[in-house]
Amino acid sequence: MSPGRDPTAFLGAEVRELVAQDLDWKLKVLAGPSTPRCTIDGRRVLMLCSNNYLGLSTHPKVVEAAVAALRSHGAGSGSVRPIAGTMDLHVELERRLARFKRAEASLVYQSGFATNSGLLPQLVGEGDLVVSDELNHGSIIDGLRLARAERAVYRHADAADLERVLGEAERHAPAYRRILVVTDGVFSMDGDIAPLPEIAGLAAEHGAMVYVDDAHGEGVLGEGGRGIVSHFHLGRDRVQAEMGTFSKAFGVVGGHVSGSKDLVDFAYNRSRTWLLSGSHPPAVAAACLAAIDVLESEPEHVQRLWERTRRFQSEMRALGFDLGASRTPITPVLVGESGAAKRMSERLFELGVFALPIVFPMVARDRARIRTILNAALTDDQLGTAIDAFTTAGRDVGLL
Repeated sequence: MSPGRDPTAFLGAEVRELVAQDLDWKLKVLAGPSTPRCTIDGRRVLMLCSNNYLGLSTHPKVVEAAVAALRSHGAGSGSVRPIAGTMDLHVELERRLARFKRAEASLVYQSGFATNSGLLPQLVGEGDLVVSDELNHGSIIDGLRLARAERAVYRHADAADLERVLGEAERHAPAYRRILVVTDGVFSMDGDIAPLPEIAGLAAEHGAMVYVDDAHGEGVLGEGGRGIVSHFHLGRDRVQAEMGTFSKAFGVVGGHVSGSKDLVDFAYNRSRTWLLSGSHPPAVAAACLAAIDVLESEPEHVQRLWERTRRFQSEMRALGFDLGASRTPITPVLVGESGAAKRMSERLFELGVFALPIVFPMVARDRARIRTILNAALTDDQLGTAIDAFTTAGRDVGLL
């Protein structure tokens, strides 16, 4: 490098290139809580793109639990979990979470991303194979990049192609030590659901472990929102690791994994994102505990979420909108070209609805969409307002 040359010049150059291609994120600011009617960039709008599925981030029991823990336990834990950062609230949260998930044990991480990036590289290594759905979340992809295992990809949600990959793996020489199959439970861009019974069955036939990222299934699928393993009535011997997050339907923040006690003991002894990160502040752990309480005692939140989802999807399809293969509250409104999706999002914002466009390279060039996420706290009137806004915006951009 030449003396006097700016070693960080590439940063600005790359940002300017993103701006020129209209691929940079332009952040909008939420003032106040994440509620169906909220203030974004100073404008009162309907929130239709939050992961706060059940509205629990503002549930009185969740808020009050956080405040009480702040007063009783302080603002922070002061350490990482294995040293001095494991409080009674963390232990109780993991006990209650395991009971909720009907697993032997659970372990709480700082985030869902930390769970995947910290645990996946420990489950497989040299001499192993990991088999991943082609549309798995970026946190899974990054976690697998850290692993020293060989990687194979199967076509999205295609059990027949997974069978092909596992069959080839059986014939590999030398034989793999371990095989791990990894899939999202609910895919965040399209709202479709992984064929988990078929995946688990094929894995069992080939002696492979199954790891499912259920970040968008918790609080949505299964008995009382227990997630995709519950949704498909699968035993714990069929899905060895069920990963999830408190950052979506639970309304708080944090990641976690549930499974056998051996899995949890292994994870907290080997997973460096858990070992080397400060533990959750007491208020966060207490709020997560309260969110579990709410899910167990107030089933109406999950019921309302599905009522809102069924109405929105039914009326939108009747109007002529293409919602793809969604089977969950994640409802993509397919537009096609990226520019049209951005114009539609801007028009929706003018009409009082906040719903962001998902464009290339996050999705294929001709599959840009407005990704909406339904919320249990939306009123019937608010849902009607949102559908009317989509009708107007769709006509304005030539979609209808």
